[in-house]
Amino acid sequence: MARPITLFTGQWADLPFEEVCRLAAEWGYDGLEIACWGDHFEVDRALAEDDYVARKRETLAKYDLSVYAISNHLVGQAVCDHPIDARHEAILPARIWGSGDPEEVRRRAAEEMKDTARAAARLGVTTVVGFTGSSIWHTVAMFPPVPPAMIEAGYQDFADRWNPILDVFDREGVRFAHEVHPSEIAYDHHTTTRALEAVDRREAFGLNWDPSHMVWQDVDPANFILDFADRIYHVDCKDTRIRRADGRRGRLSSHLPWADPRRAWDFVSTGRGDVPWEDCFRALNAIGYQGPISIEWEDAGMDRLQGAPESLAFIRALNAIEPPSTSFDAAFSKG
Repeated sequence: MARPITLFTGQWADLPFEEVCRLAAEWGYDGLEIACWGDHFEVDRALAEDDYVARKRETLAKYDLSVYAISNHLVGQAVCDHPIDARHEAILPARIWGSGDPEEVRRRAAEEMKDTARAAARLGVTTVVGFTGSSIWHTVAMFPPVPPAMIEAGYQDFADRWNPILDVFDREGVRFAHEVHPSEIAYDHHTTTRALEAVDRREAFGLNWDPSHMVWQDVDPANFILDFADRIYHVDCKDTRIRRADGRRGRLSSHLPWADPRRAWDFVSTGRGDVPWEDCFRALNAIGYQGPISIEWEDAGMDRLQGAPESLAFIRALNAIEPPSTSFDAAFSKG
């Protein structure tokens, strides 16, 4: 299928935007999923400066690249998170962090996500990828015992904070693609169902499919596509390798840093891990997904200048798998 293959720029935000464009074009990417940090796409400037978006588009055109989505994971994380602490200060723009008062941070983050929808519309894209944060992720270990009412309150908090944001997305003709991911309101199959129900399955709220965190949680990423077929608004490709159990490696990874061999799992270059990629692409074909395939390259143990083009070649081959054909059954029905 002729789906465009893009590079997510989030792991490249230490480089100037034009340099990332040059590299992506040199490797053969069709476009970018542009992160709203570094100098790649600044939401406040996109709305305040008349020529900001035009200049971004000129840079993309210079390298014959398209843009299909922007991503604002970092600010979206702060909308619902509890607690708000030094981790958030490290990832948020100073104007969103302010004095660090938690509720004020959440309020400013929510307003920035509304502005992200407006900026996306100005750029001409209809999908914003990101995180939601969660007020109940800290209860996931289930001790002290968690009253059901606390979980229900967490989903209500998500709905109360995100529905006004999604109202702006609706007005701008933009959809939010939530990345299902540990630390979010939706991190596996059942929590995704609950999150969708919390916002009454409104069209503005869908999913960014990324199999990497599903695999180490033992969630089948191909069945996830089939189960949430009408909500797959964007696709990110990132791979995970599960290390052989040795009686010490736990799936929660023991606070060990990325690439530490004592961890039970880690990110690897796409195609080098345990994601069932062919099954997943056949599932994407089965649901008729026609959007971009974005490579989120993340491997602390490999040079990214090697890994990014290698991942592109792997995904391009998968992208050539043909969708189901009605002519196949017809050929056999003639006897």
